[in-house]
Amino acid sequence: MYDVAIIGAGPAGGSAAIYTAKAGKKTVIIDSDQGVTKRAMLYNHYGVAEITGPELVKVGIEQAKKFGAELIEAKVTNITKTDDGFKLQYENGEIEAKHVILATGFLTDLAETVGLNTKPGTEPRVKTIFEVDAEGRTNVEGIWAAGTCAGVSVHTIITAGDGAKVAINIISELNGERYVDHDVLK
Repeated sequence: MYDVAIIGAGPAGGSAAIYTAKAGKKTVIIDSDQGVTKRAMLYNHYGVAEITGPELVKVGIEQAKKFGAELIEAKVTNITKTDDGFKLQYENGEIEAKHVILATGFLTDLAETVGLNTKPGTEPRVKTIFEVDAEGRTNVEGIWAAGTCAGVSVHTIITAGDGAKVAINIISELNGERYVDHDVLK
């Protein structure tokens, strides 16, 4: 069983995976390759002069894998509650996880199958978002949302930060105390 399953490998999901995997949490990312970042050219991402969306996503996934995250390239078709967490079914299999992060960008079609509350989006072209609290929790305990699908701005720097925020909150919950991740120069 995974500690954290992240649906979506864009900036929100990839960033969340970096933090959870680096914190030693067994992490899996399930991505269907439908993210809008893969069509972007970025000149406004802090710390990077310019980068294509596909390259940003690729680097993020590589960082998460470096810390032990696994990647499954598939579309999640259903999420069901279990005694210990959740079962996520995808095209060619299933996995179980204690916590789920939805980082699905514009896609909120899983809401109905899981019973998640949604509301109208406020960003251009974002019709529906998941209702979340300030920490990223949805109305279903153990399911969190980050990034555009959670109502934050579609800009990659903002969705990446939101993914990190949600990951820190999950790690803190799993650890039973506030988690902080700081590396220092040697």
